[in-house]
Amino acid sequence: MLDEDELHALADDIRDLGQLQPIVLDSTGRILDGRNRLRACELAEVEPEYVTYSGDNPSAYTLSVNLRRRSLSKGQAAMIAAKACSVSEHDLRSETERSARSVSEQAGVSLGRIGQANVVLRYTPDLVDSVIAGAVGIDEAYQTAREKKAQADSAEAQLARLRDEDPALASRVADGELTLQGAWAERRARIDEDIRQRRVATQLLCEVLPSLAQVRGSRTFALYDPEFAPPGRAVTREVIAHAATAVAEMASVWEERDLP
Repeated sequence: MLDEDELHALADDIRDLGQLQPIVLDSTGRILDGRNRLRACELAEVEPEYVTYSGDNPSAYTLSVNLRRRSLSKGQAAMIAAKACSVSEHDLRSETERSARSVSEQAGVSLGRIGQANVVLRYTPDLVDSVIAGAVGIDEAYQTAREKKAQADSAEAQLARLRDEDPALASRVADGELTLQGAWAERRARIDEDIRQRRVATQLLCEVLPSLAQVRGSRTFALYDPEFAPPGRAVTREVIAHAATAVAEMASVWEERDLP
């Protein structure tokens, strides 16, 4: 868009000489060319004149009129092409290829420049208009976009890893219930708790089972006297039955895990 002084000058010209060029719309009423003329007509209080584009490639048309009208840098031209593709109603891939070829032919912009512009468009869309206006260079915008892309790629990789390790947490991230950072914090907390429980269980079994194994074949059982049992820890038939079941279950787990 023109600045205010330029818009008022255009409005004065339209008021004095009339609107020499119509505003071009696509079939849906979207402006393809003439945003400044429309604003100037509003300032001049003149009824704007419109025509409807009848071709089948509105993005290429917008690209063409912009490249002809302005003295653009290679980066600006490439950015215009990328933006034109993004609003196309046609197939994005074929439209991108046509626009890329058009820019190369009309402005001598390399396909590499157009590729950089597409990265800017995808990862830093807030810089697109600044590049087109010349306020930000394509190289500076592309560097910022690459950093954003690296962050996005890293986040995607972390989410893919989370899907493998904990699908339920990954689903909560996808549904917006958790941030990726929050999901990994919960994942780490679960891992830490699992380690704690395994450490406690291992220490308990190492304290109980070796001592029980040592009394095998001895007269220790016959010497048991309930009067000397610690409060709340007396050995009863029920306790012995539970202990026997626990040892059997333990033997089954050891076999499943192929532990020595």
